Amino acid sequence: MKARLQDYAREAGFAAMGICRPDSVPQIAGRLQDFVDKGRHGQMGWMAERMHWRGNPSALWPEARSVIMLAEPYTPDHDPLEILDRPDRAAISVYAQNRDYHDIVKKRLKRVGRWLLEQAPGHEIKVFVDTAPVMEKPLAEAAGLGWQGKHTNLVSRDLGSWFFLGAIFTTLEIEPDAPERDHCGSCTACLDICPTRAFPAPRQIDARRCISYLTIEHHGPVAEELRPLMGNRIYGCDDCLAICPWNKFAAAASEMRYAGREDLLEPKLAELAALDDAGFREKFSGSPMKRIGRNRFVRNVLYAIGNSGDPALSETVFPLLSDTDATVVDAAEWALARLSDLQD
Repeated sequence: MKARLQDYAREAGFAAMGICRPDSVPQIAGRLQDFVDKGRHGQMGWMAERMHWRGNPSALWPEARSVIMLAEPYTPDHDPLEILDRPDRAAISVYAQNRDYHDIVKKRLKRVGRWLLEQAPGHEIKVFVDTAPVMEKPLAEAAGLGWQGKHTNLVSRDLGSWFFLGAIFTTLEIEPDAPERDHCGSCTACLDICPTRAFPAPRQIDARRCISYLTIEHHGPVAEELRPLMGNRIYGCDDCLAICPWNKFAAAASEMRYAGREDLLEPKLAELAALDDAGFREKFSGSPMKRIGRNRFVRNVLYAIGNSGDPALSETVFPLLSDTDATVVDAAEWALARLSDLQD
């Protein structure tokens, strides 16, 4: 049964599968509590509010007996770090350069889940893709898919760092796999490359300093001391993923909808800053970037313009000084002042 499930999961588009018990990660409750107690979750209040479920997968659905963890690669065919040397262009996290992975992965999970129910009538399933209080990475480690590296992301000997995770909780008893052990060794590449020093220690992250958090989850102005460190990253940050040596074993992405759209691989900052709400919604329809809204997006673009060192981009900034959003105005004022300082 398990072997046939794995074969079907691969047929559905997943590159790897592992099984664990819902109670196989007892350590995460304490880690999560410490993370929240130190305020490292920033404005992500839902982490504290739903901690009981997030810290205990068994509490999320007490009837579940097995958790099927599945991995789907989105490995880029280019070096995501190269765009950082083009300050007039925007750096967008690889996962967000095309269609929203939530929709694609969830459809595949449901397909695998339906097959499982056909094989085991009378049982139930629930599928999760980053949309419920589920700690996917510790569960995936317990299921043998990889290990949480020093950057807290999952790393696999077979898939590298570039893969999405999905979970199927089921009332069916399935033999669990052995957990994966850590293979980071003495390497600290992911910690060393972080521009904002968001890792207080190996396997610990302070979201309040993480560029992915700052550009996606953080509302309002970003702390001024962090803005210059963001460079031209306007949505997410791939530095710690891209530098990982295990990526030499990364599996190629088979889903073409993960391949970067031509207009999002190296978009011009000037064009992005000019987007109004309607233009933003049209450009990012079906993209995960749509969720942050035009104002937060333009805020990020203005920080990147301020870091560009290109005085010609000032012309793009001037109209935004009278924007209706106060955070955009603040970012525009900062960008102009920064460009002026860099010229001096």
